[in-house]
Order: sequence, then C-alpha cells, then structure tokens
Amino acid sequence: MLPRGVSNKSLKLITDKYSTIKKSSSLINCSTNSLCSRNNRKYNSKINNILTYSSTSLREIACRVIKTARKLGIQTVAVYSEADANSMHVSMADEAYLLGPPESSKSYLVGSKIIEIAKQSGCQAIHPGYGFLSENAGFAELCAKNNIVFIGPPPSAIISMGSKSESKKLMEHAKVPVVPGYHGEDQSEEKLLSECKKIGFPVLIKAVMGGGGKGMKLVHKEEEFSEQLSAAKSEAKASFGDERVLIEKYITTPRHVEIQVFADTLGNCVYLFERDCSVQRRHQKIIEEAPAPGLSDEVRKAMGESAVDAAKAVGYVGAGTVEFIMDNQDQTYYFMEMNTRLQVEHPVTEMITNQDLVEWQLQVASGNPLPLLQNQLKVNGHAFEARIYAENPEKNFMPGTGVLRYLNPPEEVEGEVRVETGVRQGDEVSIYYDPMIAKLVVWGESRDIALRKLVSCLNRYHIAGLTTNIEFLKRLATNQRFRDIELETHFIQKYYDELFPKNRQVDDSMFLLATLSILSKNLTKKTADPFDVLQGFRFNHEHEEVYEFEHPIEKENRVSVNVRHIYDVKETNKFKMTIGSNVHTVSGQYNPTTKEIVAFIDNRKFHSTLSFSDDHKTIYLFTRDGQRYDLTPVLASFEKKGSGAVGSLKSPIPGVIKSVAVKEGDTVKKGQTILVMEAMKMVTNIVSPIDGVVKSLPFKTNDVVAAETMLAVIE
Repeated sequence: MLPRGVSNKSLKLITDKYSTIKKSSSLINCSTNSLCSRNNRKYNSKINNILTYSSTSLREIACRVIKTARKLGIQTVAVYSEADANSMHVSMADEAYLLGPPESSKSYLVGSKIIEIAKQSGCQAIHPGYGFLSENAGFAELCAKNNIVFIGPPPSAIISMGSKSESKKLMEHAKVPVVPGYHGEDQSEEKLLSECKKIGFPVLIKAVMGGGGKGMKLVHKEEEFSEQLSAAKSEAKASFGDERVLIEKYITTPRHVEIQVFADTLGNCVYLFERDCSVQRRHQKIIEEAPAPGLSDEVRKAMGESAVDAAKAVGYVGAGTVEFIMDNQDQTYYFMEMNTRLQVEHPVTEMITNQDLVEWQLQVASGNPLPLLQNQLKVNGHAFEARIYAENPEKNFMPGTGVLRYLNPPEEVEGEVRVETGVRQGDEVSIYYDPMIAKLVVWGESRDIALRKLVSCLNRYHIAGLTTNIEFLKRLATNQRFRDIELETHFIQKYYDELFPKNRQVDDSMFLLATLSILSKNLTKKTADPFDVLQGFRFNHEHEEVYEFEHPIEKENRVSVNVRHIYDVKETNKFKMTIGSNVHTVSGQYNPTTKEIVAFIDNRKFHSTLSFSDDHKTIYLFTRDGQRYDLTPVLASFEKKGSGAVGSLKSPIPGVIKSVAVKEGDTVKKGQTILVMEAMKMVTNIVSPIDGVVKSLPFKTNDVVAAETMLAVIE
C-alpha cells in the first residue's frame, strides 16, 4: 500500500546510504497521480519523481528505505563507493551507480556527483537518510538549484539548527529552556577558557556543527582544558569541516530524552512522543527506548510541546528530533540540539505508534498534510533498540574491523522484532565507515516484556569473525539498575564494575563441546565401511588423543582435553574426556549444515550453535544463554608476533595518522602525546607509556596503519 498522496505509477527510488560506516545513496523516482484523504479530505500529490539519497555511513538506512520502497511498489537505485560495490544495499536495489573511491570526501560527500546521478536517473527528489549530507544546507540548496526536491527541512532550518550556538539563541527567543553556556563567535582559546571559568567546571566542549558525540569533550578542571579543546576541534574539523565549538554547563546527573517531531508545508506540526537515549558510550547512543520511562504525564506533555515550539521557530518541515538533557533530580529539561533528519533510532517510535516514518516523509515531500494530527496519535506498548557494533567494550569500546565470518540474527516477527541491517555474512566492516552492524528493535506490551524480548533476541544473535558488543548489551539489559530505570548518561561509568565483571570463568563444557565438534567432523568423513562403527576401538589398548586449546580469556594459558574413545554399538560418538582432574562422559553429534551441536555431558544435555572459521583455525561457540566463545586449537593457532621493545607503541585499531607531535631523538614524558590517529571519525591520542627518548617513529601524517602496527619505540 502506498503512502497517502503517492501512487505506484513509475515510482523510482534511488536510496543512497552513506556517512560513517558504509555509504550508499538511493534515488526515488515517483509519479503520483492518485487522490488521498485524511479525515475525509482529499488532496493531490505534487511530486512526480522522487530521489532519496541516504546520506549516512550506515548501510542499514539504505536497506530500510529500499524495503519501504518495495512495499510501496517503488523501484530503487543504489549509489556506492568502491568499498561498497558488493554491499547488501547494492544488491537489494534495482539499479546501482558508482560514486568513487572509499573515502567519503571522494564519493559520498561529493554533492555534485549525487545530483549528476539523480539527473541521469530521471529523479526529481532526494531523500538524505542520516549522515553528513542529510544536514548539509549547501547540498539542500544545490538540489533546489537543479530543480530537485530535497526531502527534508528547508536550508534555513538546517542552518539554524545545524549551528548549536545559533539554535540556542533561537530557542531562548522561542522560550524553549536552554542549558547555560557560551555560544559566541570569539573562538580564541583565551576567550573560551575565560567563559569556562565563568560557567564553572565541569563543562562540555561541543562542536558547533556537531552531532553524535563527535567533537564533544568533557573537561573536569582547568588543567585539562587546552588538550581537550584541541581534541574537540580536531574531531569537529574531521567530521563536519568546521572546528568551531561552544561551551555548556555540565549537568552531573543527566538523562538524554529526545522528541520525534514532524511538520508539513501547510503549518501542521506534531510530536510522536519521546525516546530515552541516556545509556551511551563515547557520547554516542548504544540503547534507546520509547516511551521514556519514569516521566510524569505533565513533563512528557511539556517536552513534546517545547519540541513543537522549537520546530516552528525555524519553519521546520519533515522529520526531526529535538534533543533535551533532563536533570534526574527534578525532571527539569533543557534544549541541547535538533537533528534535522530521520534519526538512527526512529524504529522505536514507529513501533509504539504503528506508523512508518519514511512513508510520512514521502507524504510531506509531496506537499500533503501530515497523516495524523496530535489528538490522533497514541502510544501503544514499549520498544527498545540495541545497536550492534563491531567494537570491544572491554577496551573502552574501541571500534573494530574485520569480516563477518558467521552471522545468524534472531528471526524477525512483524510488529515485534526487527533487525535493521545493511550487512550479510561475508561482508567486511572496514576502517572507512562507522562500525555499526545492525539495530535490533523489539516491542512488548510493557517495558518489562519488551526487555525480556530484547534479552532473548540478543541471546540468539550470533556473530563471529570480529568482536561485537552483544554480550555487553545483554549485561546491560539484565542489569537490575537498568531494569529499575536508574538511567543517566553516566550509567556505564557509574556502574562499570557491575557491567564488566572480573574473573569471568569458562566452564569445562565449552572445551568439551569444541573437542566433540572436531571429533564429529572427522567421523563424518568416514566411508560406509561397517567397521567404521569401531572408530577408536583397540583390542589390546584404549585409543587416546589429546586436544589443546588457547584459553579464550586467559590467552597465555592452554587447556588440554584428553580423549578416550568408548566403544558403544548404539553410540559412535561417545568418549571419556579429561580436563585436569575432571573426568567427563561425553556423547553427541555436530551438524555442520545447521551449525548445531547436541551433546550429553555427564547426563546434562547441551544444545548450542557452533561454527568453524573459513580457515578452520577458530571455533565459534554460542551457548543457549547467549555466551560466545572463540576457541582456537593450539595446532591451528596463528603464528605469534613479537612483543616489541620496551616502551613500544602499537596501533590499537586500524586508522589514519592525523598528526605526529614528536620526532626521533626527542625526549618525552610518560603520558605525553606522540601522535594522533583517526578511525571511523574517532580521534585517539597515542601517548608515551614511559619517560624516555623516541628511538623509532616510522609513520608520518596521513599514513594508513593496520591494527597492532608498531607506531613508535621509546627507550
């Protein structure tokens, strides 16, 4: 069924997905001649051809737009970089066009190329998705100059809300509460420090054109100011091409609550209720829910109305999100910023309102009224969204890269479970874009039910080949404080010890299952010889084998499994396995097709998922309670690399050298910055671990380095 006001006549959509993980742009070309109605009022569509360009680094938004387009009978065309040629959104689309090299600056950020493809494809409108060009007024103006409709707010609204300092002034004028701070034009370090002293530490440094935590730094005391300011400006310049910053008072017990707003060209503006996005790492959201729990009806209504006031103050049109910071102590709230696009977390709003926000966008772009007015919108149930990232939570959520060797998400259930992704098994998460793999979205009649569904789905979300945050998300979703709505943006830091338990144990059963899988695979290679049932049987002695594994947590240790075959006419795969002094009776089968292993260990049944890496050097084991173990047989373990010299510095992640602060022969102090790396738009300072002299510094600015690369040696 098409959105009201859009027909299925020659509707052609290109959806381009783009921004910080993978980019792809999408064009929609639609002919709309049908009549539509709301409240018995009929109206005609105004747009014949729509081009939607998803300017985001997240492949999933391109796939998301394509799915809606298919539902509406719309053809799709994907735009891709060289790194994305084989990506999921490219294969989903009906057509695809190459933009350029992997670097965003040479592909997804080249607005003129997007316009050229739009014209070539006969498209008349562009949908920006999420990401840089979605909030780029210059690109919106470029669309207008070429008679292409930009599906989003007018350039003036993007400019006003894109500048944090300008937006704060507008909000003050519109009587929307704002956080005390400095939003001035004087960007000298002296002036900024002076304003910080007036406001009082701690303060937040934020990129004027920023969003998503990029260019945001917390400064606890004056001594930290200079270094944090430099880092914030560097990130802002890399992410937004603008290093200007503003200063805000830092609220010590904040919640991040945002309001979804929608406005049409006829003066209607509504809020589709709120989302809580308080649990964050590196100032970026990791889990969101709607509606925000624990708010009074009065606060909920006041925040919604303030968000509408904010949108009206800038003549807003389309989908937008007004973000507030709320003080947990008294539920007072302050305007932070407005994202002038569809948000990554919009699915939770769709789940609780039963609305398709992409359809709303198409309808508004056609010049039609909003599908529903405020008094027609209702909240139904509760929804969570968990962002699945390639990252290592145990290492300060360091972004990761690698190939998705094994990928098996939970089954989707219409209206209850959604897996929004732009990747498939075998795809690569690279250094060029954001490390988000997918969004897991669940709905339930209540918060408790939705939370139980989330945990259940996370237990069944199996990914191997790279490190993910799935186990951390499960610890978060089962944490009693999270369940009790003790939410704040410092949640992870405040309850770190609960979320990152020490001395995690690995049960013997994990090694026994891995051993059984190897034995079972070997046995399946046998012929139909009737004597194969005697595998392991010896007349004069018992046949024994020994398997060794690297410990998945204590990497320096090895675990030996001594295997003795037990002759049993009824059960070929039956063994006595010994680990240390523990003797276990083990039997069962591994099915390499379904990846399931069913085993009995000491009269206890185990039913798990197990997969081998492509080179068969690693066994990926997933238990029913959602635990993942990467087990490496010692004979298949990779060659160990040298540990390097004392004081050596290795790259924590793949990335690009942005600047080098010292040279060979320099004397440095412990903690002094040696060089600065950037990966996935995140800036990382590489500091000296000791006092000493720089003996080796092999890289220069703009060099690309792999993970674990030796960056410097200090003696």
